[in-house]
Amino acid sequence: MNETMNFNDILTNDFVNNFMFGNLSIIDILLGLLTAFIVGGFIYFVYKNTYKGVLYSSSFNATLLVMTMITCLVIMTISTNVVLSLGMVGALSIVRFRTAIKDPLDIVFMFWAIAAGISSGAGLYFLTFIGAVVIGIVLIIISRKKHVDTMYLLVIHYTEEAADDVKKELHKLNHTLKSKIMRKNVIEQTSEVRLKIDNTAFMTRLNEIEGVRDVSLVQYNGDYAL
Repeated sequence: MNETMNFNDILTNDFVNNFMFGNLSIIDILLGLLTAFIVGGFIYFVYKNTYKGVLYSSSFNATLLVMTMITCLVIMTISTNVVLSLGMVGALSIVRFRTAIKDPLDIVFMFWAIAAGISSGAGLYFLTFIGAVVIGIVLIIISRKKHVDTMYLLVIHYTEEAADDVKKELHKLNHTLKSKIMRKNVIEQTSEVRLKIDNTAFMTRLNEIEGVRDVSLVQYNGDYAL
């Protein structure tokens, strides 16, 4: 006579007895955490040397290292207890992180740290190291790629009398008007310009125009909000 086994039978028989609790040796724990620490340190090094944003955050970079080790610890914990793993999935599903990510590439490093922690916590040390080396090389190559143009924000304060001369000079640049504010006789104009590195001779020409009070140039990575 054929007997069918449903999900409840699985949880009440050998599955519970064999897989409910597992044991991790001290060597497994130390190897996992050590692997996570080494790879997390490598992620720290790659992030620090490839960061191209405006303001580097050392605390965020340190978080990547610690996140790798914490993820490894979580994976080792749930791998020893099936019931605990199910409960932890429910607990982590209600966690919400409200910290804004300014650079989209930071998300890549966060997922890299989490993935490295998962693989090291699962005991896949070879996969962790190989994956870290390959991803690190890719990120370094991408960061070393030189761009022909760099994006800047050009801010000019000038009087109405200088408007025509400023407009003529800006026509020589690859620019896009972002904002224009008029305060009585003074105009504040913000434009997005693409320039080759150190090609800022136009600032001298703008500053020499009669009626121009000041000219400012700020590197811009696309996250600036007016």
